[in-house]
Amino acid sequence: MTRDSPRSAARLLGRIVDVREEEVRALTLSCAYFFFLLSSYFILRPIRDDMAVAGGVSELKWLFLGTLTATLIANPLFSALVARFTVRRFITISYRVFLVNLLVFYVIARAAAGEGTESAWLGRTFYVWTSVFNLFVVSVFWGFMADVFSTEQGKRLFGFIGVGGTLGAIAGGAITVSLAQVIGRANLLLVSAVLLEVALQFARNVRGGWLGGSASKVLESRIGGGVTSGIKHVFGSSYLLGICAYMLFFTIGSTLLYFQQAELVGAQITDRAVRTAFLAKIDLGVNTLTVLTQLFLTGRIMKSIGVGWTLGLLPAVSIVGFLAFGLGTTLTAFVVFQIVRRASEFALSRPAREVLYTVVTREDKYKAKSFIDTFVYRGGDQIGAWTYGGLALLGLGMSGIAFAAVPMAMVWLAVALWLGRRQIELGRASHVGAGAPPTESVRIGS
Repeated sequence: MTRDSPRSAARLLGRIVDVREEEVRALTLSCAYFFFLLSSYFILRPIRDDMAVAGGVSELKWLFLGTLTATLIANPLFSALVARFTVRRFITISYRVFLVNLLVFYVIARAAAGEGTESAWLGRTFYVWTSVFNLFVVSVFWGFMADVFSTEQGKRLFGFIGVGGTLGAIAGGAITVSLAQVIGRANLLLVSAVLLEVALQFARNVRGGWLGGSASKVLESRIGGGVTSGIKHVFGSSYLLGICAYMLFFTIGSTLLYFQQAELVGAQITDRAVRTAFLAKIDLGVNTLTVLTQLFLTGRIMKSIGVGWTLGLLPAVSIVGFLAFGLGTTLTAFVVFQIVRRASEFALSRPAREVLYTVVTREDKYKAKSFIDTFVYRGGDQIGAWTYGGLALLGLGMSGIAFAAVPMAMVWLAVALWLGRRQIELGRASHVGAGAPPTESVRIGS
């Protein structure tokens, strides 16, 4: 690459995203890293869902519980890696463990295909494993991004980095659709494993190819701390608990909508092929709106109105959407609400939520964040499932459940705005801290 290449790339990208010349390499490598990471997962997701069908829909609540339990077990193991190894080493070890798991599933799946049988327990295990895989690898990715980029850079660049993930999700789904019947489902696991390894290589290049000097030494250092320190820090910090609350409100609302979707679409579209195509169109609408927003709006919105108000857009959309759906529980109203809400999560809420972690300590960027992104996230799913069942037992229909979700979304909005104010305060405190390096921050207090 010539000396003028970064400058030319910066001018080209500058038409879409506010990127500096010295940030171009990190931005493009981060996008590529996220692209291959999500393409690897989105090859697995349809396989996971198909395997889960073997156990019946009634088993879904137990699969949710199994995933929640697995994330609780996996968190201390991941924290032990973070405590003992450098960032380079624990990211490599984590991803390679998942890669080896994929190869094991491949061998088992090939053997099952040869015998013409597939164990129900294989489907259940793969469902739980894939759910844990998705949460952990994405959490590690965003923790790494919060470690590499500053708050100011995150506001400008995280939305565009998300474009890589969205395109990767589309590519992964397209690979499964086009190759599933050609090479077989088991061989798709190998394709996913290769893409995961490619993602890992891009992760290594983001760090080694861009940062230098003291910053590079910090990233190559061992983070240390205890195995359970991430969990302890979460419960000892009002800021991290606030992020937990934001996550819980989001996942509870998403689960309520998931069950409403199953009920509404299942009742109005009885043909299975038509139903599959209909849901695929919703996904297409979500991905299209997400990419357009990430490309042209996310960075500008976050820079203009700040992290708190950007976080608040998703709760605001939820308030309006639940009210509208409660007033008229039509399929059209639901589809519009679902597309706008999901696109708002991927394009606005997720990047803003990751900026929150740029002001916490490096230990919390990986350990506390991993606990929140996995166990708290799945805990919200479980609470949402119980909530929907409880409200249904009370005699509330889809309209009543939608109205019941509105007060929750209002509290969620208040939490978002509080987090935005607290993030600014902690950002200022970290700059005032006694000569702390750029990737460190003050310990968060209550």
